[in-house]
Amino acid sequence: MNILIVEDDQIISDALALILKEGGYNSFRASDINSALNEMKYSNADGVILDLNLPDGDGTRLVRLIRKIYNPVPILVVSGNSSVDQRINASGAGADGYLTKPFNKHELLAHLGAIMRRTHGHASSIINVGNLEIDLNKHFAAINDVPVSLTHKEYQILHLLSVRKGALLNKDIFLSHLYGGIDEPESKIIDVFICKLRKKLERSGLKDAQIQTIWGQGYVLRSTNNNNRPAESDINELNFDEQEIQLEYDLSNFTN
Repeated sequence: MNILIVEDDQIISDALALILKEGGYNSFRASDINSALNEMKYSNADGVILDLNLPDGDGTRLVRLIRKIYNPVPILVVSGNSSVDQRINASGAGADGYLTKPFNKHELLAHLGAIMRRTHGHASSIINVGNLEIDLNKHFAAINDVPVSLTHKEYQILHLLSVRKGALLNKDIFLSHLYGGIDEPESKIIDVFICKLRKKLERSGLKDAQIQTIWGQGYVLRSTNNNNRPAESDINELNFDEQEIQLEYDLSNFTN
């Protein structure tokens, strides 16, 4: 997922970017309100981390503008001001969380993860689909309590599918999630990752859940109980996709 960092202190901005990278997030940056709004307009931000003391105004103004234009993007305020009044002001403007500097990197990732989950309707850090369990905090997936061995990008794809369970996601969304607009490969690579991910989950004993192909549109993670079986056409399209992928790609070149 892509996080916009709004911070005018270069050292703090670099530190935040490093922490986010360790936590599996992509990041891009702005140093003031105007540049942040410009980034929000032209970039695909899944969340925002911002300081309140910005060169061109109070960060709470930026929070209000984001809420007005881009609601419901989750917003975490990171500030050196620990006063109760400041926290109340930030919350009233629409911030989802407030963290006081200095902070522990694990604390930052925990706060960010919590508000990201709430935005997508997940109160818990664990998501279950069929007998598949995805732990968003520990960054692993398990089937019947046995961990599934996934590459970093395979887990990132499963993470995105799980937090948006039931939602149709196109390839551009996956590319943005995996690469953050930097050196993005052709969209066909998403088919490769999905193909390999499906096979690993199936070999591990996946039941009552499936990554479905919606022809020409994208992929969706769904429960496959009796009330939500994939259509036969979807299954045929899925099989066709995987045959086509194996003809066009040497999958051994895409292990990460």
